[in-house]
Amino acid sequence: MKKPSRTEVIGIASGKGGVGKTTVSVNLAIALQKAGHRVMLFDADLGLANSQIALGCACPYNLTHFMSGQKTLQEITVTSRHGVRLIPGASGVKEMAALSQVQASRIVQAFSALEDEIDYLIVDMAAGISPSVLAFMAACQRRYIVVRDDPSSIADAYGTIKVLIQDYDLNEIYIIPNAVASQAEGQNLFRRINQVCAQFLNYTTHYLGSIEYDDQIVAAHKKYEPVMEFAPGSNSARDFKRLAKSIAQMPPTGTISGGMQFFVERLVRFQA
Repeated sequence: MKKPSRTEVIGIASGKGGVGKTTVSVNLAIALQKAGHRVMLFDADLGLANSQIALGCACPYNLTHFMSGQKTLQEITVTSRHGVRLIPGASGVKEMAALSQVQASRIVQAFSALEDEIDYLIVDMAAGISPSVLAFMAACQRRYIVVRDDPSSIADAYGTIKVLIQDYDLNEIYIIPNAVASQAEGQNLFRRINQVCAQFLNYTTHYLGSIEYDDQIVAAHKKYEPVMEFAPGSNSARDFKRLAKSIAQMPPTGTISGGMQFFVERLVRFQA
């Protein structure tokens, strides 16, 4: 039997909704899959999940069936036509939107039972800093914050970073400026946020790359398709490919932190 590979776990979050977090999660997952990696996407927006719509997947079961004990994670997993494996969240289920940290930890633990060979697990978070979001973010190895260049998005992104650092002592936090006019403007937005983090939190974030504004993303949404499929030659698809390449070139993160981890058994084997 092939020894399980280490799975890199990426949490993608935003301070507020409407900044394109799911668009980034879905298209980044497809870009990594197209680059030859084995990718799983966990839709952890447990109240208003929509990754399955963006991926064009029919999902007969979702996380509600897992939490109720009716199905295992393996049984609710579907594979998109792009090859990305998806664990669908729940949409319009009030109880799922208000999961406690204990319930979120139960989900995290269940990932160790998955037998799939996965190179990257992308966790698409709900917006904000609910207990379940923070529990999932703490269980990831790297954390990406999607932000737009508007005051409320910047303020909420900074607030999210502040909680991750001061309350959870987390690191490996990266900024992804989205819908910016140019790469230069994205880098400028990163520098502004990072300067505030350095000044008030004594912490320096990392720049991963920017996604430029693209009408093709809007057109893709109307067709219920990811832009990586709808317009693979577009500027935004180019940016997602660049992000995927940057991620693939990153060295593995260091030792396991003291908190709960996705695929913790696989991590232990990797480090043994």
